[in-house]
Amino acid sequence: MLHDTYVDDGYSGTNFNRPAFKRMIEDVEDGTVNCIIVKDLSRFGRDYIDTGRYLERYFPDNDVRFIAVTDNIDSFKHSYDMLLPIKNVFNEQYARDISKKVQSSFKVKQTAGEFVGAFTSYGYKRSTADRHKLVIDEYPARIVRRIFQLYISGCGKLRIAHILNEENVLCPSEYKKVNGENYSNCNRLEKTSYWTYSTINNVLKNQMYIGNMVQGKTKRRMKGNAKPVSPDKWIVVKNTHEAIIDEAIWKKSQMLLTKRTRNLDLNNNMSIFAGYLVCGDCGRALAKKYSFYAGTKKYRYECGTYTRSGRAYCTPHSISHAVLEQIILEDLKVIIQNAENLRELIASQAKQISTSKQMSDSEIAKLNEELLSVQRKKKRIYQDYSEDMLTKSEYAAYRQDYLDKEKLLTTKIDVLSEKKQEDPDIDIFQNPWIERLLSMNSVEHLDRDIVIEMIHKIIVYENHRIKIIYNFSEELDTLFTLSHEACSQ
Repeated sequence: MLHDTYVDDGYSGTNFNRPAFKRMIEDVEDGTVNCIIVKDLSRFGRDYIDTGRYLERYFPDNDVRFIAVTDNIDSFKHSYDMLLPIKNVFNEQYARDISKKVQSSFKVKQTAGEFVGAFTSYGYKRSTADRHKLVIDEYPARIVRRIFQLYISGCGKLRIAHILNEENVLCPSEYKKVNGENYSNCNRLEKTSYWTYSTINNVLKNQMYIGNMVQGKTKRRMKGNAKPVSPDKWIVVKNTHEAIIDEAIWKKSQMLLTKRTRNLDLNNNMSIFAGYLVCGDCGRALAKKYSFYAGTKKYRYECGTYTRSGRAYCTPHSISHAVLEQIILEDLKVIIQNAENLRELIASQAKQISTSKQMSDSEIAKLNEELLSVQRKKKRIYQDYSEDMLTKSEYAAYRQDYLDKEKLLTTKIDVLSEKKQEDPDIDIFQNPWIERLLSMNSVEHLDRDIVIEMIHKIIVYENHRIKIIYNFSEELDTLFTLSHEACSQ
């Protein structure tokens, strides 16, 4: 009996973070689904590691029958074969190839000054004649011009934001939604529509408004999140569309932006956590506050959105400097105390990675020997044919057989070589953060140097709950994942 159909249109098959897939797994764990049917393996997933884990471990452990129609796979008929992992690898490599081609195509268009983004800058819209060209959207363009005029007339960025909010002017993200665009800003509070200091700052620094096409600000791996690219590597093409702001106003505003930048004194004006604290709900930076208690100056941190715009937009997320410092200090102590175990884990994983690479090298060498043998045989049958030892039809049959074997062996070598390159390097954990962590015997107090060296971000929630993201978090995650996989084998 058909229980349900699970469709993830618009989601990449290169990962399993898909809503319908998650719902299907929930139904499997509830016991309501015991058979899964897909058209082919590539429709199920294109991440060969996770796909293999589901097919060979998770589904058998949960008594789930898996059928891939066009691949002739049925787990109850034991139709899995030794080529199944290679099929999964091929599916992922196909997705990688498509991703590279799409990225290459995008870069060519960006370099030519064509717009390839999903959403235009506030103040512009796509041309109806050419979707890669931008034309002015007059209503938001008037708001952009007003922002620049207010700024050069002496209004600060926060004051400009308050003016626009008081006049109920839709901020860029809300304006896009009103115009039917499926746009979301992960740094904004849900169910709000307001201008912020950050939004005004971004408008004032956006070269798009003087007619320059600016793209390539982020870089995305196939299965990773988008990461920012340094401004010197952005793709900037001048004079590709009509400017909203003229050159004189632009130069004046940029000069003011430079003059108004405050150079903070790390020793006197800046908290050791400055630039690292963000609100767990709205994503804004926390601001330092102080008060006097029994004649002593006490410091605390509060959400910047709450400080600037009030409780209607976010809550305080208040946490005292002393409490925050104590939490982070204790967490670092625990990590350092376990450093010796970490050292052993690194040594163990390095040995496993080395062994795996040696096995790959050995397998590639064997396949190369087989390939040379097939090529010699192919050459020999041509000699036999030229000496009338084989008929034309016999030669054609032998030749096709050797060509097929040659193609299969070449494909196997390419797959193994690429897989070897994707395996973690033995020195993946030999970075300054891990080495520093292993060398630290203890830490009795926090200072700015330790925060910069060890911490990437501190997310503060209400009720003194915090999440610390360390500079070495990714390496530790990779290390423990590899360890877990090794233990489960």
